[in-house]
Parts: sequence; C-alpha cells; structure tokens
Amino acid sequence: MNAIPSQDARSRWLPYIVAATFFMEYLDSTIVATALPRMAESFGVGVNALSLGVTAYMLALAVFIPVSGWIADRYGSRSVYASAIVVFTLASVLCGLCNDTASFTAARVLQGMGGAMMVPVGRLIVVRNTEKSRLMAAISTITWPAIAAPVIGPPLGGFITTYASWRWIFLINVPLGLAVLAVVFRLVRNERGDGGKPLDWIGFLLSGLALTAVMYGTELASQEDAPVGFALALIALGVGLGYLVWWQSRRTPHPLIDYSTLQVPSYSVTVITGSVSRIGIGAVPYLLPLLFQIGFGLNAFQSGLLLLASAIGNFGMKALTTPILSRFGFRNVAVVNVALAGVFIAACGWLTPATPLTLSLAVVFLYGVTRSMQFSTLATLAYADIPPQQMSTASTLWSAAQQMTIGMGIAFGALALRAGNWLHGGGMQFSLADFRFAFVCAGVLTLVSVFGYVGMARDAGSGLRTGKA
Repeated sequence: MNAIPSQDARSRWLPYIVAATFFMEYLDSTIVATALPRMAESFGVGVNALSLGVTAYMLALAVFIPVSGWIADRYGSRSVYASAIVVFTLASVLCGLCNDTASFTAARVLQGMGGAMMVPVGRLIVVRNTEKSRLMAAISTITWPAIAAPVIGPPLGGFITTYASWRWIFLINVPLGLAVLAVVFRLVRNERGDGGKPLDWIGFLLSGLALTAVMYGTELASQEDAPVGFALALIALGVGLGYLVWWQSRRTPHPLIDYSTLQVPSYSVTVITGSVSRIGIGAVPYLLPLLFQIGFGLNAFQSGLLLLASAIGNFGMKALTTPILSRFGFRNVAVVNVALAGVFIAACGWLTPATPLTLSLAVVFLYGVTRSMQFSTLATLAYADIPPQQMSTASTLWSAAQQMTIGMGIAFGALALRAGNWLHGGGMQFSLADFRFAFVCAGVLTLVSVFGYVGMARDAGSGLRTGKA
C-alpha cells in the first residue's frame, strides 16, 4: 500500500495540480474564438450562430461561481473539486463530438458549470493547505494560467484548427483532466467549512442575475455589430443588481457572498482597485491581435507569433515574482508596476508597421512582464490577512470579481476602439489612430488605479513576506 503523502509534500505539489486545471479552464475561455469559423463550416451554419455557445459558457460561469464556496463547505473541497474536473472533462469530450449548434451550446453550459466550481474551489484548496511562508510562491504558480492563457489561446487555437481539426481544442483536455483527477484523490483532503449553514437562495438568484447581466453586456459590447446602448444598459442593470446583492447580504445571517471580507484592507484593495487595473490591463489581449491583423495587415497566425512575446514576458516574470515582492513589499511593487503597465499599454498604440520589429517585440514583452507582476501581486495579497473561517467566501468573491473583469476588459477595449473610430470620422475599417486612442484609454485607466495602491499600508502583506501566521 502506498504511503500517504505528508502535509509538506501536499503543500508543495498542490499548486501545480490546481494550476493544471486552471489552465484547462482559462484556455478554453480563449482558444475557442479562433476555431469558430471552422466549427461553423462543419455545422453548416454562420459564425454568428455559434456565438451562443461562447456566451452560454460565460453565463454558466457567472451563475455558478457564487455558489461554489457554499457547495465546497457543505460537501467537502476534494469531492467538489474532483466532481468539477469530471464534469469539465466530460463536457470537453461532448464539445469535441458535437455536430450541431444546439448540442454544442448544451455542452458548453455543462463545461461552464464545471469551470465555475473548479477555479474558486481549487484556489481555496491551495490557500487552506499552504503555509504563509510559501503562499506567495503557491499563488504565483496558480496565477500564471490566467495570465498566459489569453495570450497562448488564440495562436494555439489557430494552429490546431489549421493543421489538425477544431475538435482537438476540446479533446486535448481529456488526458490532462484524467491525470489531474488521479492525483487529486491522492493529495487533496476533503476539508469542509461551515457546512451547516443554509443556502442563501435570494443571494444566489440575485448574484447570478447580476453577473449574467454584466458579463453578457460586456460580451455584447465587444461585438462590432451589437447595439452599444443596449449593452451598456445590461451592464448598468448588472451593477444595480450587484448593489441589491450587497444590500441583501447585510440582512441575512448566512449570505452567499460575504462582503465583510472587504473590511480587510489588503483584500479590499485587490478586489476594488485591482478590478480597475485588471480592466485596463485586460483590454490589451483584445486590442493587440486586432492591431496586428487590421493595422499591420498580418494573418491570424503571424499575429499570434508576435503575441508570444507577451507570453514569454508572462512566463519569464513568474520566477521573479516572489523575490521581488519579498524584497520591495506589496505596496511599492503594486504602485510602481501598475504605473509601468499603464505606460507600456499606451506605448502599444504607437506601434506601426514601420516600427522596427525588435522595438515592437520589446514593448509587447514588457507589457507581458508588468501584466504578470501585477496579477500575481493582487492574487497573493488577496489572502494575506483573511481569517481561515472566511477563506471560502473570500475565494468566491475574488473569483467572481476576476471573472467579471476579464469580460469587462474586453468590452472596455472594444468600446474605446469604437469611440476612437467615431472621433476620427468613422469608417468601415479601424485605423491606426483608432487603435492609438483605444490603447491610450486602457493605459490611462490602468494608471488611475495607482491612487488606490498608494493608500495601502506600507507593511501590507508583511505576514506573507516574513512567513508569520
């Protein structure tokens, strides 16, 4: 009989296991867009007909993320996490076998349900099983999929659909899912939280409606032929419903989303100020491929190769994140890095086809470096001062905010690009001036978040840096 792994072994390996499942989920969120034309051809429909499948995945995430913490507390983190991996992997198989729009949409809903449980519960498992002294390195490990997937997804999807079959963008999840599942049962303990508290059904319905409105509105806003007014109205509705969720949470003894975690200063800044940063930084993966394809005249694969400079910056920075945070502290790193991120985002707008290739690659690379550093800083600081009994609700709120701002970053980039086109007299095709305006808007929004980080305590997150509990 094999020996049971020690706590030390579990804490060392868990971040890599969770990172693998995170990569599956985040990659599926981005890779499918490049495969839509081939899928539409295979199904015998127009590309727009498949947009429902993309939206269905996103909406399933929105509805089920808020309830993930309660389910993990009630049934145990390992049971829920393993079940989520099974559901996600099975749904991936179904997506790869689909032959019509209806079955694809249904499979994507199932996949979204699995992803909604997999990400926040996986993060919760790592935080609960990692000592403070190792938490920075652990969070850095599980953060890189969210940073790298938006950059890797489009070129990888283009390569697979060009040289193999679109079905493989889903089927590649199967061996990874099965391998991870086997390790999960060996390394993850089935920990429960306060499983006796009742489900806040009103909070569940309101939060699901709020996130659905915001995420569908942002998805709609990113589409060129969509009515901007209706999209903005949906986003406003979602924000209003979000206020109702907060109002209702103060009047129930066991709220689904516990906003009292926002009273912890280090956590609050990562959710509120961090959301502003993530929207500005998150606009770039949407804008850069369009700049290279429309502004530079490159094809999708060539554009993807240029974007690999950002991915290299993301990966290269991962090894340096923990030493930099330990040396300079969370506040200093957050302030300086987000300012640099804003500058490099704006600099992307001045790239032209005449710009030397080395300079273009350097700007994209440095954007990737600052993106990686900021996201890792926020993800690590979020749990620095959260009490153990609030870890579940903190993970739920953090995951909801992160998922929402991913979509809002895309919508912000799309709206800024449209605004630039309108200011420059309109036109059937976006010009370099339109892209410059959009990148400057994203850079300025990122720079604005500096003020939130400046207000942080100088010793914020010091317990992680020193290894104290």
